[in-house]
Amino acid sequence: MDILSPIALGFIGSLLAGLMTAVGAIPVLMGKRPSRAMRDMSLGFAAGVMLSASFFSLIIPSLDAATEHYGEGAIPAAIAVGGILLGMAAVALLNETLPHEHFNTGREGPEAASLRRVWLFIIAITIHNFPEGLAVGVGFGAHGLSGGIPLALGIGLQNAPEGLAVAVALLGEGYSRRRAFGIAALTGLVEPIGGLLGAAIISVSEPFLPWGLAFSAGAMLYVISHEIIPETHRCGHQNKATLGFAIGLVLMLFLEVWLAA
Repeated sequence: MDILSPIALGFIGSLLAGLMTAVGAIPVLMGKRPSRAMRDMSLGFAAGVMLSASFFSLIIPSLDAATEHYGEGAIPAAIAVGGILLGMAAVALLNETLPHEHFNTGREGPEAASLRRVWLFIIAITIHNFPEGLAVGVGFGAHGLSGGIPLALGIGLQNAPEGLAVAVALLGEGYSRRRAFGIAALTGLVEPIGGLLGAAIISVSEPFLPWGLAFSAGAMLYVISHEIIPETHRCGHQNKATLGFAIGLVLMLFLEVWLAA
């Protein structure tokens, strides 16, 4: 029996996962800057973790929860499909309506010349990190420690290379080491907001459970396809990125099976 409520667990778990962004950015404080190939491999690892978590920690539990409530048949599959598409559409809508900037492809969304460039970066990372916190919160809200720990651990592992990538990119834009580290660390702090929201929604109403799980998966799948994988293939290091992807996927699968046992 969990000592803390699912909502508190969702907040704490997503907070710890978000703080791993800061852990990953620590090397920039020591003056170390990894090669582009290593950064792409690390981001590939992050994509693999997220993909594995989307299916084994979110989509399959969504189907199980819907089947338990509605019985076998087309309804559970329809709920999972609908939730995934809604999650992808929600992040796509944020991507189109919020001004933000990617490190290599430039600005997207509405024109926002009055915003300082650093805030455009922060908004872009917020769009990326919020679904991850939401997924962790949904995991804790749905099944307590057993459902949330694998997700929190997996998301935390993939946040570390993301934090390093953000900090290094900011160094390239002329920011000091301390400022690059601080901004990278700050981007991870949006995850507990998503975690709190996800755990609260699932805890309040059980019928939302399969929808919430599938929605979180769809949001992460959009981020994988739209943000991470294109970034890892942009500079010719796709082989190393694919190796990182494979390692992240199987590691998350192993953790999911082991920790849920």
